[in-house]
Amino acid sequence: MFDFLFKKKTAELPELFFHTDVHCHIMPGVDHGSPDEDTSLRLIEGEQSWGINRIVLTSHVTESTFENNPQTLAAGFDRLVRAVKAVGNSIKLAYSAEYRIDSLFMEQYKAGQLVKFPDDYLLVENSFLQEPWGLDNLLFDLKISGFKPIMAHPERFGYYHDDKKRYDALHQAGNLFQVNLLSLAGYHGTTPKKVAEWLVEQGYADFLGTDMHNMTHFEAIDKYLRSKDFKKLMPLLEKTVKNDTIKF
Repeated sequence: MFDFLFKKKTAELPELFFHTDVHCHIMPGVDHGSPDEDTSLRLIEGEQSWGINRIVLTSHVTESTFENNPQTLAAGFDRLVRAVKAVGNSIKLAYSAEYRIDSLFMEQYKAGQLVKFPDDYLLVENSFLQEPWGLDNLLFDLKISGFKPIMAHPERFGYYHDDKKRYDALHQAGNLFQVNLLSLAGYHGTTPKKVAEWLVEQGYADFLGTDMHNMTHFEAIDKYLRSKDFKKLMPLLEKTVKNDTIKF
């Protein structure tokens, strides 16, 4: 359908060891990712060109910017499912959200309105300004409540970069980390890339996500997946990444 997007590349794409994306923003019209069904279909086909055949849609739920709820997420998901069926695409889709830990999150948590991943996982995101107050207790409470919290892209939070013992403590407490392919690709800068690589080397990359919002992100990830940097990390990633354990 969109073959013009996938021109012959200069380097061969290796066969990926995982086939599930657990973090992306390609649900149409619910956040600052895909604005419409056509864009979503292009992004899905982009993922399929890498061998991805299952996608968990994780739109933002963030106070004051993207105040999504179970109803808005379900509506966006239904729109995309209809569009996928209309073009005969066989991609398997599920949805949850990327939940910023803020007052809206706490409100939805207390009201029992959080939309979980399959297998009870939940993708949570720190503020970029500072670590949420009481983070350890909250992550513990989520586990007691039956969730399996996954911390989204911890390599992107600057307040951890000079305090790697905090990464150690969080991961050793049983909290799962999801590293962004965009970070590994250097899209967010040199330091997040180095920290993401360090997390991989420590065995802390429990999940990989694209965090893809648009075709610019697709191109950055596509280039990275064909790079020597990615091929060098693949043996380490294969030991820890659990993407395909999420079944739907």
